[in-house]
Amino acid sequence: MSEGMRILSLGVEQPGKAYFFEYEDGALQQGSFRIETLYTGLSAGTELTFLKGSNPYLHARWDEHFAVFLPEEPTARFPVPFLGYMECGRVVESRARHVHPGQIVAMAYGHKTAHTADPRVEFFAPVPDNLDPLLGIFIAQMGPICANGLLHAAAELTGNTVRDLSDGVRGRNVLVMGAGVIGLLTALFVRHCGAATVAVADAVPIRRNIAGQLGFPVVEEEEAWRYCKETWSHGGADRGADVAFQCRAHSLSLHQALRALRPQGTVIDLAFYQRGAEELRLGEEFHHNALSIRCAQIGRVPRGLSFTWDRQRLAQQTVQLLRAEGQAIRDHIITNVIPLNEAPKFLTHLIEQRPDFLQIVFQVVHE
Repeated sequence: MSEGMRILSLGVEQPGKAYFFEYEDGALQQGSFRIETLYTGLSAGTELTFLKGSNPYLHARWDEHFAVFLPEEPTARFPVPFLGYMECGRVVESRARHVHPGQIVAMAYGHKTAHTADPRVEFFAPVPDNLDPLLGIFIAQMGPICANGLLHAAAELTGNTVRDLSDGVRGRNVLVMGAGVIGLLTALFVRHCGAATVAVADAVPIRRNIAGQLGFPVVEEEEAWRYCKETWSHGGADRGADVAFQCRAHSLSLHQALRALRPQGTVIDLAFYQRGAEELRLGEEFHHNALSIRCAQIGRVPRGLSFTWDRQRLAQQTVQLLRAEGQAIRDHIITNVIPLNEAPKFLTHLIEQRPDFLQIVFQVVHE
């Protein structure tokens, strides 16, 4: 094993066609460790943009210096050999301090059968022994994405003095727009952090049904504003949600989240949009109620909090949530567990047939 390892990686050969890219990892270097993947989760909102050809990196170049997309030569082009950022696996060899063979760790390295990691430059988080490794897919990236949303809500209220994720939602009335994986994990985080009420809205009946099974008040997306305005009154015309987490990648969903807010409320936006925003009417509620939209991107914690709230701390918060809600997540949010070798065929089915799903997980079985 120390002489190298053959690795398969799930990628996109061309629009609509997934494939396996094969390569050899060399001998393990000092300071590194090697992990065999157990489970790798599909982030459908991001990864299907590569299968559909709609990802902005395929059409423009991301300029690191100015932090803007430029309409020049694209940053990514087909074939795209690596996808994914939700992995959990077992360490099989280590030349790194504090990392031991047999240890289960969470990382973000893509849908690969194995990975050689350098902990000096790559993030990893141990998976507690008493936690189902299947839930480990959420620890390194997806859970911190949602936790970072709550961190932004807390910073909106307290500035740089955030002590706990609950600082932005404790005792408040919260709307979560979108009952996909990010929306439901965010809703669970908000409830776990002591919100007064957490309502979940979605346009898709099966997703509303799952949110209801998790114990949340559920409304149709187009009726979210009415529910919030009629249910949560602060006196006079001061009605609506204190804060809304927008987790559905449609501009109409963002517009509906804005409509549901009380005056001077804030939308914390975690969605990844790929189209324009025709349905977003900034001259309506956004303007007349003096609302705010704050983007919460996992690569950027709120300004001034990077030393106290890093990825490791957000991952620790995720572990706490998984300990409290792990069985519910396993029963209701993880809807498909598929062998990794069947992934290309399954992704084609996903694009062509559009079945109902939430979290899809690819399982890797090692001989």
